Amino acid sequence: MAARAGWHESKTSRIEHGKKRPTESDLTAWAHACGTPELLPELIAELRAVDSAWLDWRRAEKTGLTHLNVAVRELYERTRIYRSYCQDVIPGLLQTAAYTTSTLSAIRDNREVPVDDVTDAVAERMARQHILYEGDHRFVFILEVAALTYRRGGPEVMIGQLGFLLKAMALPSVSLAVIPSHIERAGRWPVENFYIFDDVQANVELVSGFLTITQPREIAMYMQTFARFHEIAVFGRQARGIIEAAIDSLQQ
Repeated sequence: MAARAGWHESKTSRIEHGKKRPTESDLTAWAHACGTPELLPELIAELRAVDSAWLDWRRAEKTGLTHLNVAVRELYERTRIYRSYCQDVIPGLLQTAAYTTSTLSAIRDNREVPVDDVTDAVAERMARQHILYEGDHRFVFILEVAALTYRRGGPEVMIGQLGFLLKAMALPSVSLAVIPSHIERAGRWPVENFYIFDDVQANVELVSGFLTITQPREIAMYMQTFARFHEIAVFGRQARGIIEAAIDSLQQ
C-alpha cells in the first residue's frame, strides 16, 4: 500500500489505526492504490462531514442568533428543490414575523443565549422568504398535524401563522402537506425535524445541537423517510381543511 501510494509504511499504519487523519489527497491515493476509485466521492464526503457535521447550540449561539441565519442564506439561495419535514414547528420559510419572534425569543431564554439579537434574526428570516416568490425554486413541506396546534405566541399569533400557511399553499412554487392524526402510520412514525437541500445536504435540529449531513448514503436515508411521509400525507383541499379546522379551534 505504501509503495503504491508513494508514502512511508508508517503512514499507512497510522491512518489504519486512526492515529493520523487522512487528507483528501491521501484518500485519492489510497482509493487508486486499492483499485477502487469509485469509492472516492463517498470517502471524501465522510471526511468533510467530520468537521462540519455537528455544532452544539452553546458554541453556535455564543454570539447570538442572527449569524446562524445569515450563514445559511447562500445555501437556501442556491437550492432548487427544498424538502422540509416538521413534527412540532412551522418551518422557517413559512413562518410569520410574530411566530418567528415568539420561537426565537423562547430559544434565547431557554438556551440562555448571551446576546439578545432576536429582532435582527427575525429580519434575516423574513428576508430569506423572497425565494418563495422568486427564481426557479421548488418547495415541498410536510407537517405533522401537531405542528399546527402547538401554540407559540398565543391564539392571535397562531391564527395569523395558520392563515399565512393557507396563502402560501397557493404559491406555484410551494407544495404543502399535512399528516393527519388518524392516519395509519405503519412504520412511518414521527422523527426529528429535518430539511433536505437538493440531494447534497440534510440539516437536522436536535436538543443539544445542529447536525449537517453531507454523506450521500445518509442523505438517501432522509430522502427515503421523506418519501414515506409523502405517501401518507394529504395535500390540497384536505390539507387546507385541516389547517382551517385548527384556526377554528383557536377562535372558539
